[in-house]
Amino acid sequence: MDMQEPRKLDMAIFAVIQTGGKQYIVREGQELKIEKLELEVGANVDFDVLLVSDEEATATQIGTPVLSGAKVSATVLEQDRDKKVSIIKYKSKSRYRRNVGHRQPFTRVKIEKIAA
Repeated sequence: MDMQEPRKLDMAIFAVIQTGGKQYIVREGQELKIEKLELEVGANVDFDVLLVSDEEATATQIGTPVLSGAKVSATVLEQDRDKKVSIIKYKSKSRYRRNVGHRQPFTRVKIEKIAA
């Protein structure tokens, strides 16, 4: 019976960014769907960094609340709207029915570089 060694992961750096009132864990090369930013497709955007670390947490930097000098650079890939969400209101015995749809706008970005 052969015992396989556990796979060694690349020492990938990840960061925690904040945008649109939410926090996201991001890595280089990752595509991310975030709240709408008023930018053109192909534009570059920098995000505030709250935390930077590697996979094994040997070199972790935590901001109070943001890290000075650290930034995450991303490129805007597309501006679009999400699938329709149907909001239905109904009251029995009163013939009240209401159906309203909503499509939330979003921005898809690709994380290019994490500079710690």
